[in-house]
Amino acid sequence: MREIITLQCPDCKERNYSKTKNKKKTTSRLELSKFCNRCRKHTAHKETK
Repeated sequence: MREIITLQCPDCKERNYSKTKNKKKTTSRLELSKFCNRCRKHTAHKETK
């Protein structure tokens, strides 16, 4: 079963992206390098609740 998660920038704490993830196969928190419009740079966005 796939669930929608949100990705948050660690620098400015803005929640920029949403993504689906399989909760049964991937139990750890997701971390992806994405572009933050507020910071104007690529940062490692982390999964939030």
